[in-house]
Amino acid sequence: MKEIRGTLISVHVGDNEDYSKPIQSQVTVELDGFVDDKHRGFQRIAQSWDSEPNGTVRRNERQWSGVSIEELETIRSRLDLCEPLTAATLGANVCVEGIPDFSQLPKGSKLIFPSGAVLLVEEDNPPCSWMADQVAAKHTTHSGEPVAGKMFPKYAIGLRGVVGVVDVPGVIRSGDSVIARIYHAQGD
Repeated sequence: MKEIRGTLISVHVGDNEDYSKPIQSQVTVELDGFVDDKHRGFQRIAQSWDSEPNGTVRRNERQWSGVSIEELETIRSRLDLCEPLTAATLGANVCVEGIPDFSQLPKGSKLIFPSGAVLLVEEDNPPCSWMADQVAAKHTTHSGEPVAGKMFPKYAIGLRGVVGVVDVPGVIRSGDSVIARIYHAQGD
């Protein structure tokens, strides 16, 4: 497996109604997710984007979400935002730097931290329209025009990061070195 070394820029947890997640100096991750986080748990309720009917109890493959500082900057530039777009605003748990094409990490890839904690990638995190409202409410543009919030899904497609599950519990700290072990199916 190919490995890429990056840096954990920030780590976040939260249970806010608007899904924002304040920055923390460190977090504990357990097998059911990030301690004190809204998305913690082994199961979740199916939403409109799932193949199961709304309200179905299903496995939680979205215990955590992650973004990259490079991809956030691309989205910020496309939306002409004055302020940096942050993991906290987008409700992500981790923000990394130095892992190219972070949102394209294939299922089965792992993020490995110095404490031994391992996060397993399940899938990409598609941008949604309700998150566009959060971005529009918290940002201004260089042009002075209102943020084209409904453009967020279009400008963030393929750049919104990944979601996954905790594979090995541990502590994750802002500033940690992180190894991305890229999964490749046999025969690739």
